[in-house]
Amino acid sequence: MNFVLIDELQHYNFPEIDRNDTEILQVNLGYKCNMVCRHCHVDAGPNRKEMMSRENIERIIPLMKKLNINTLDLTGGAPELHDDFRYLVESARRNKITVIDRCNITILFEEGQENLADFLAENNVEIVSSLPCYSKKNVDELRGKGSFDKSIEG
Repeated sequence: MNFVLIDELQHYNFPEIDRNDTEILQVNLGYKCNMVCRHCHVDAGPNRKEMMSRENIERIIPLMKKLNINTLDLTGGAPELHDDFRYLVESARRNKITVIDRCNITILFEEGQENLADFLAENNVEIVSSLPCYSKKNVDELRGKGSFDKSIEG
C-alpha cells in the first residue's frame, strides 16, 4: 500500500515523519456563506443549507478537553453564519481554548453581524482572512462585485 512510497522516500534520504499530539481541531460548521467564490473548495454559498447540528457542536469542547487539544479552528462556508457560532466560541474560551476564525471579512457587513468584530475582539479570537489577489478587478471577478472594497474596509 504506502510501503512503495515509504521505500521511495527513504531512497532519497527523506526524513522519517513522526506523529505528534494533535494540537488543533479544525471544524467546518457548514456550507452557508455570504459569498459565492468561484474558487471555493467546498462550493459554499448563500443558498447552501447544510449546517452542523447543535448536538454535534455540543460534543466539540468535551472531545477537545478529553484529547487535550487546545486550539479550535473554525471554518465553513462562513462559520459566523451558523446559529451556534457565538455559543461555540464562548464555550471554547471559557475552557481556555484558543479560537481561530477563518473569516472572509466581508461578513462584518452582513445584516445581524454588526457587532461581530467586537464579539471576536472581546473573546480574543484569532482571525485568518484571505484575499485571492491584490487586484480589485480580479477579486471582484472571483468573489463578486464589491467584495474587494468590503474586504479592505473590514
